[in-house]
Amino acid sequence: MPVKFSAAEIARKYDSIAVRYDRAERIAEGLLFNRLRRGIFSRARGDVLEVAAGTGRNLEFYPPGCHVTAVDLSQGMLDIARRRVNELGRAVDFQLMDGAALDFPDARFDTVTSSLSTCTFPDPLAVLREMRRVCKPDGRILLLEHGRSRVRLFGWLQDRLADRQARAFGCHWNREPRRLVEQAGLRPMSDRTHLFGVVHVIEAAP
Repeated sequence: MPVKFSAAEIARKYDSIAVRYDRAERIAEGLLFNRLRRGIFSRARGDVLEVAAGTGRNLEFYPPGCHVTAVDLSQGMLDIARRRVNELGRAVDFQLMDGAALDFPDARFDTVTSSLSTCTFPDPLAVLREMRRVCKPDGRILLLEHGRSRVRLFGWLQDRLADRQARAFGCHWNREPRRLVEQAGLRPMSDRTHLFGVVHVIEAAP
């Protein structure tokens, strides 16, 4: 049976690794993710909600006219994000919040974003449906995610090691982002993949 964590367990796990999270991800960020973040999140407009904001890696890429609200389960990760945004000189409204139960009214935001997070959500469909709920009908949902490779051997290895990866990092790396987006009732407008289909850059309509 797949490893499962509660929201509280995920929060504790990321609180414990927050201070070293960015160092651990430095190589991947430099080689790929910084470029992809810039490409997708520079499309954000108006009132923006970022779900599972983590250490704030996306914040520098939002256009200057955006008003950004950033939520996360982990206080430790949000503390790092606050320091980052202070260095950037931007105004961001940070809130400790579970993405599966967003404390915002329907159709509140022009853009809703998230990155490298559907792998960690205890119930990714619940979070994606909440993102859909709080997005305006003419808004956009922007996602940078990773999941199961389309290459048979790589996908098989991910499946074999999925429980080990989940126990160590709370990351279910063989989930399928495009399928989850569609199951949540979102309409993918574009889905660009990288690294043999592991990384997805998705723009969807609510």
